[in-house]
Amino acid sequence: MRSFITALQFLTRIHLVKQEDLTAEDFGRSTRFFPLVGAVLGCLYLLAALACLALLGLPSYTAKAILVILPILLTGGLHCDGFMDAVDGLFSGRSRERMLEIMKDSRAGSFGVVAFGSILLLDWSLLLDLPAPVLLIAVFVMPVIGRMAMLFAVAHFPYARPSGMGQAFAEAADRRAVVIGLVTSLVFVAPWGIAAIAALLAGLIFAFVFGRYATAKLGGLTGDVYGAIELMTETLVLIVFFLFAVLPFDRMDCFLWM
Repeated sequence: MRSFITALQFLTRIHLVKQEDLTAEDFGRSTRFFPLVGAVLGCLYLLAALACLALLGLPSYTAKAILVILPILLTGGLHCDGFMDAVDGLFSGRSRERMLEIMKDSRAGSFGVVAFGSILLLDWSLLLDLPAPVLLIAVFVMPVIGRMAMLFAVAHFPYARPSGMGQAFAEAADRRAVVIGLVTSLVFVAPWGIAAIAALLAGLIFAFVFGRYATAKLGGLTGDVYGAIELMTETLVLIVFFLFAVLPFDRMDCFLWM
């Protein structure tokens, strides 16, 4: 329970208890619970979607904007900041050392701001295009899959810096943590059908491909890259659901086991 609460309070703004004596090992052990934290967020996103779409009767544009903003509020923009820093560094065209310096800078550069604005617009557009039943499934599973992809990247690739918070995660995220996270993800994702499982598979493949790309550039991954992988995987989940929703076959068979 301690490790789960550590993961929940690190990855979100949901603070249940004070944890003042945490060690690097405590943070490291919490990685196995990343997908479970995603499930907690997924439940909150689902409740918000139901409230926006059914109870409040908000116009679709407003409702979908709320669903885009809510994850930022609940996570404190943690992964958004990592995404912008990673984009600024990885696409700067500089040396490895300079890339790491750019990513450590607390200021956001033009590349990061433009990329973040673009991904928000894409998320909003995808949510608008998803049919209501499919949207409800997507907003629930996307934080689970996003954090499973992040856990996979943490466990599979080395840490690029000699020290830092991400190093504690990388050292503790072993095969057992990945198996626990994957089982947790399947429990929450598999019941929703083929599309959800395809989204989980796509997320893991993306984490591997992008992780290899970043490792080739940086010699490993950083906390910013972890956040970027999580954020981009959530968008990828929406893309997968959108594709399944528009493909010419019995669509609901893809989203629920019949």
